[in-house]
Amino acid sequence: MTLPTSLSLAAHRAVQTASPDMNNPADLRDKPRQQLRRYEVTSLLPDGSFTEARHIAPALPLFEDAFCAFSRGALIPTVSGHIAVEDLLPGDEIISAEGSVQKLLWKGSTTLVPGRPGPQGRNMRLTRFMADAFGMQRPLSDVVVGSAARVLYTPPHLRNAHDSSHKLTLAQEFVDGMSAIETAPPTPVELFHLCVKRHCTIRIGGLEFETYHPGTGAARSTSQQMRSIFFNLFPHIEHFGDFGPLAFERSDEDLHGSGAMIA
Repeated sequence: MTLPTSLSLAAHRAVQTASPDMNNPADLRDKPRQQLRRYEVTSLLPDGSFTEARHIAPALPLFEDAFCAFSRGALIPTVSGHIAVEDLLPGDEIISAEGSVQKLLWKGSTTLVPGRPGPQGRNMRLTRFMADAFGMQRPLSDVVVGSAARVLYTPPHLRNAHDSSHKLTLAQEFVDGMSAIETAPPTPVELFHLCVKRHCTIRIGGLEFETYHPGTGAARSTSQQMRSIFFNLFPHIEHFGDFGPLAFERSDEDLHGSGAMIA
């Protein structure tokens, strides 16, 4: 059977204008895809109750950093005593390192394998601070944290001769093989982060770690599409400004610069 001229011509044109990925399925298989990760969120509701939700979102630094700070068993100071981070619930009152009482608004968690590189080869290994790494009983015993954890202390190689104040510094910057070591378990590890109304630090094992804040440059470096996905993880947040100001400067951030756009 011979195809009508018009139908034959239409088929020819379709082949000529088709996407290269359609012409060569191998190209489609080789094309890098956006990696996704599962995130779990527990957040406080206006009536004082809380809700739990599970999200699938991009495995990008903006998203991962909201979940990868504290490991299971990290003891968080509250008005009711120290509570393991996995047992905290929104509404619990956390005692900040500055002595103020902050209500927990949000807790996020995710599970990853630290021994495997993250997207684009990102280092997702944990950092173990050995006992007395920062002086007597700082920390009191070993403290293990994730890639997004920041400590209120500036290591010597990041200090400015004209600025003696301590800044929030990523835990990985302290790795020296003695007082702080990298650890990469080959099995899944659950990590957490906490968000309160006003950014602050909390003492864990004698060290001051920050609560969650996306950073001052997040608004400038995130596309509108990514913003909507990101804010969906935070029921109490509508704009980056709702996170409030940083309590302390970060040694890894240029507070006046802007990062690359996250599409």
